[in-house]
Amino acid sequence: MELPKIVSSKTKIRFQDCDPFNHLNNGSYINYFMNHREDQLVEHYNVDIYKMAQQIGKSWVSSSNQIAYLKPAFLMETVTIESQLIYYDSSQLKVEMRMYNEDKSQLKAVIWCSFVHFNLLKQSRETHSEDLIGLFKSIVTPINADKFEDRLLEFKRIKAEI
Repeated sequence: MELPKIVSSKTKIRFQDCDPFNHLNNGSYINYFMNHREDQLVEHYNVDIYKMAQQIGKSWVSSSNQIAYLKPAFLMETVTIESQLIYYDSSQLKVEMRMYNEDKSQLKAVIWCSFVHFNLLKQSRETHSEDLIGLFKSIVTPINADKFEDRLLEFKRIKAEI
């Protein structure tokens, strides 16, 4: 069975995550993106990062995030979040996630998240197993941009063509 390369979910923007203008608070975007990705890893790839941490003492830690807020997400709005693995190597992953309005006609935010595979017992970087490398090889979907800023320009160009 072929695994999906881009995974998607919908969620509702909640009151406790909004600012006084009823917009999703900037700091809360990352929580929505991470919750989406964690759920999709389990659902589509049978990767439970918490179970891995408990059972084998290995998981991933965030090493960096680059985010662009393009349009506000509003209180009680249903949004669609997509994510895909755009890069991997022996101990690192880079994931792009995009938040849209429900029907995906408006891009609201884009984030690149880098993660380092980490051995919690040794407190050091860990090399990915052969099984994980096989999974990554089957789902990686590289993009046409090496820099985050170039990717944003690509989204702006696509919007201009529509």
